[in-house]
Amino acid sequence: MRLAIAGKVSPSGIDLGLVHEAERLGYEAVWFGEAWGSDAVTPAAWVLSQTSRIKAGTSIMQMAARTPATAAMTAMTLQALSGNRFLCGVGPSGPQVVEGWHGAPFGKPLLRTREYIAIIRRIVERKAPLEWKGEHYRIPYDGPGASGLGKPLKSILHGDPSLKIYTAAMTPKGFALAGEVADGTLPFLMAPEKAAIVTDPLKEGLARAGAGKSLGDFDLAPYVRVRIGEDLEKCRDALRPELALYIGGMGARGKNFYNDFACRLGYEEAAGRIQDLYLSRRYGEAAAAVPAALIDAISLVGPRERVKERLEAWKELARDGALGTLVISGADRPALRTLAEEVL
Repeated sequence: MRLAIAGKVSPSGIDLGLVHEAERLGYEAVWFGEAWGSDAVTPAAWVLSQTSRIKAGTSIMQMAARTPATAAMTAMTLQALSGNRFLCGVGPSGPQVVEGWHGAPFGKPLLRTREYIAIIRRIVERKAPLEWKGEHYRIPYDGPGASGLGKPLKSILHGDPSLKIYTAAMTPKGFALAGEVADGTLPFLMAPEKAAIVTDPLKEGLARAGAGKSLGDFDLAPYVRVRIGEDLEKCRDALRPELALYIGGMGARGKNFYNDFACRLGYEEAAGRIQDLYLSRRYGEAAAAVPAALIDAISLVGPRERVKERLEAWKELARDGALGTLVISGADRPALRTLAEEVL
């Protein structure tokens, strides 16, 4: 089992000291996401320029914000500049962000993801000039307003076809698609005891991919929130606001992938209450409504010995070949060291 960290961009920048400590300890990668503030590519590039071994990835580049060719150019450029330490994570985001921020139609996210990744791979492989006739992308473009002057092109820059492509997934169909077309996926929530919620559809997709592709060839890399301290309840409270935001407010009522996932974990009643409170702008109450059992299931919280004990469930999943990487979110330097001592 490998360890990675979730990077964060704040008004004061990136905590490079934390990144350097993770690199020193042997962590595999640092991942940067994007919503409607900082992008994911710039901090990944910054970290790659300031480090020598640790990888950096985008979790995720929002597809609505970039053409597939732009994503491929970004990936190949960062590959070349970093010695192949870039990990390319892409995903559809959600309708509120896609339509409310990027001003693009949400469309069919699974089909868009399939086309997007296929186009990136064709560009990086350089087997032929790029041509694509799909529902979301037509290259060369031949739709309304086309000049008719477009022609198939082959990338000037030679990328490395071994580029690892990850997706963000939260639904059964999303996990199945990840297994079929990607090299890894980054679930935002996951509980080791209920890993089948993720791994069963992943296996379906892997089987569809054929060529003997299995979980052993795939990096299942869930986010795991960490807060180590003697006061267990205080540690849980530190995680509640973020979980309330995602379960309650990251999406509309009836269209919130994080809420749906909490329901599949068995917390349907709590998820409904969290959403009701959050959408009513009762944010403190929504955070307080996040069950301790849910936090414990998906996180590493409390005294060091308790965290070490809880790590065993994740290690067991890795020993079974179902887990590749834990993406550690929210850990300080002592917590990074504790986890490295127990895992690496």
